[in-house]
Amino acid sequence: MKILYVEDNPDNVYMLTRRLKKKGFEVLVAEDGQQGVEMALSELPDLILMDLSLPIMDGWEATKNIKADEKGKNIPIIALSAHAMEEHKKSAMEAGCNDYDTKPVDLKRLMAKISQFLIIPES
Repeated sequence: MKILYVEDNPDNVYMLTRRLKKKGFEVLVAEDGQQGVEMALSELPDLILMDLSLPIMDGWEATKNIKADEKGKNIPIIALSAHAMEEHKKSAMEAGCNDYDTKPVDLKRLMAKISQFLIIPES
């Protein structure tokens, strides 16, 4: 199972990528929203973890672009944000995200969300 993680913070990338790989996932990383859109449509991951505050193109716009494309419209996207306010969740869902989680990432909670969309490999 392939996950695309769109995140510009190297510490977050290191921590979550390492943990997802231990769970058996192949993890691709994009450092900004534009790169995230390009990788999503070329690599066709099984799921996308999308930071919302990104350089070049934010996560809301990147999600809209992915979901507007025939190749990306069915890829589940989980928004990740340090903003726990309900309005951020609402705007992420309106942009096309399938779920929303807050940072710092709680791996057990995130894995439960991922398992709604994917069959999680045995670790």
